[in-house]
Amino acid sequence: MDTVTLPKTGFLAHASQDLSDLMASVATEVVLEEGQVLFEQGDIGDTLYAIVSGSLEFSVLSREGRKLSLDVMRPGALFGEIALFDPGTRTATVTALEPTRLRGVKNADMLRAIRKAPDLGIDMIQLAGERMRWMSSQLNEQVFLSMPARLARKILYLTVDGSKQLSTLPLSQSELAEFVGATREAVSKTLSIWKRAGVIEASRGGVRVLDREALQVMADLHQI
Repeated sequence: MDTVTLPKTGFLAHASQDLSDLMASVATEVVLEEGQVLFEQGDIGDTLYAIVSGSLEFSVLSREGRKLSLDVMRPGALFGEIALFDPGTRTATVTALEPTRLRGVKNADMLRAIRKAPDLGIDMIQLAGERMRWMSSQLNEQVFLSMPARLARKILYLTVDGSKQLSTLPLSQSELAEFVGATREAVSKTLSIWKRAGVIEASRGGVRVLDREALQVMADLHQI
């Protein structure tokens, strides 16, 4: 039986041993190259995925055809849980930002495993709860926060990587604009202000956070 060592990060850091064993042994490996699409919004899905290595971008298209980036997930993250219990169309497009390895388990295999190990059902309930809280927070930010505050929060969120306090976000200004639902010009103006203040470094290679505490102040709702 094919087995792999799963990362002890993200959701997998506190998942049950039954889930880790299932994703390491029963699940099928998927390998993506940078820029390769795992599935597109509207595709039929019936698989839960765990990220072993690499990173994935989640995005949607508006009715006008405008791309809106929602999230970036890294090793230890699980996604696609909706398809396990209600197989249907995917709600987002998933694209590899770098070479990425995944483990995927089908709907039928997961349901069969839950019948044998009920703790797996608890894992799925917890995963769904985390996703609902995240979606609620994103909606609140989009409605109530100014663009600079949304941008600050998104940069902080996307540059959290283990214990690293300084990190580079390899996204262009246009891509950052997609993440916060703003124009590239508005994002560029805000980044220029933060750069002059010594909070970030901005270049064609992306954004590097120099002062996380200052950026956190800008991200704070009460500071807007």
